[in-house]
Amino acid sequence: MFNNRKIVIATKHKKEQVIAPLLLQEFNINAIICEQLDTDQLGTFSGEIERNLSPIEAAKQKCYMAMELTQCDLAMASEGSFGPHPTLFFVNADDEILVLIDKKNKVEIVVRHISTDTNFNGAEIMNENELKHFADNALFPHHGLIIRDKKDGVVEMVKGIDNWDLLQKTFHNFYSKFGRMYIETDMRAQFNPKRMQVIKEAVQKLIAKMKSTCPQCQIPGFDITAVKKGLPCLLCNMPTQSPVAHIYKCVHCDFILENKIADKQFEDPMNCNFCNP
Repeated sequence: MFNNRKIVIATKHKKEQVIAPLLLQEFNINAIICEQLDTDQLGTFSGEIERNLSPIEAAKQKCYMAMELTQCDLAMASEGSFGPHPTLFFVNADDEILVLIDKKNKVEIVVRHISTDTNFNGAEIMNENELKHFADNALFPHHGLIIRDKKDGVVEMVKGIDNWDLLQKTFHNFYSKFGRMYIETDMRAQFNPKRMQVIKEAVQKLIAKMKSTCPQCQIPGFDITAVKKGLPCLLCNMPTQSPVAHIYKCVHCDFILENKIADKQFEDPMNCNFCNP
């Protein structure tokens, strides 16, 4: 279904640098970008434009915009969110949504990849020692920075700072005007190699899902949609909250497959609500 096709990658932040080679290698898909596409109109990390759509809907909208501009029937887009990990609350995470839309075959494939390998951070600074400390921790100048007048301010902002001369010049300019400033990591993909790596990992998950087809209708995207709990306790044999099977469901024909987890037949009594309430 995907071999030898053309795909438009809906980005203005050079994500094609990590996406295109993987698609070419796996499916011989030739990737293009659209210079006229402005994905920032759907929202920016730095807050000048608020994102009103959910990450999935934003990624889908990028695909539709790119397909309309290029008349291409296959598109891919990503949307990233940054902040506390959903379960590790004191650890920052990069949460990437990746969407592929095949208008020709009426197929949509969505994957989500969360990684704690991110330099996402921000701080108010008032002197050059604080500036250098933040920059070093943020892996500058390999990773870009943003300076603004205050944390939620857009009175003045400089983005894409990627060398020490520009960083110091911007610092002194803001200090003379405001006496302090807010510095943060630039999370746009072309200024953030760590994010590029997470996007690459998300693409690898997407490719695996593109290769996974429904046993009934052969449509790609056949994947785990739920987990069945109830692995029996080794001591009392009562069902626990541990998974016993993965549930696969086709988004096209609704075919359902239950795949038992074979590597474990019983749960440790320590994880049983009856033996260890």
